[in-house]
Amino acid sequence: MKNLLGFVSFVLVVGGISGLLSDHFWDVRLFGFLRHLVPDGHETAGYVVMIVVGAALAIGTDRIGRKGR
Repeated sequence: MKNLLGFVSFVLVVGGISGLLSDHFWDVRLFGFLRHLVPDGHETAGYVVMIVVGAALAIGTDRIGRKGR
């Protein structure tokens, strides 16, 4: 379970950063499937939310791993 949550948090953070960069600098999408999670017209806010949720999930996953020790 910890590995799955870590993978999801990685995808959200990297996908959010990739989405922000592709919207503002170039049109290359690294994780293009994540654009379906963001409503049209709110791309910047949606990608920032993805980064924040991914970071929070990574912190939570790390805390779950520390409890098991």
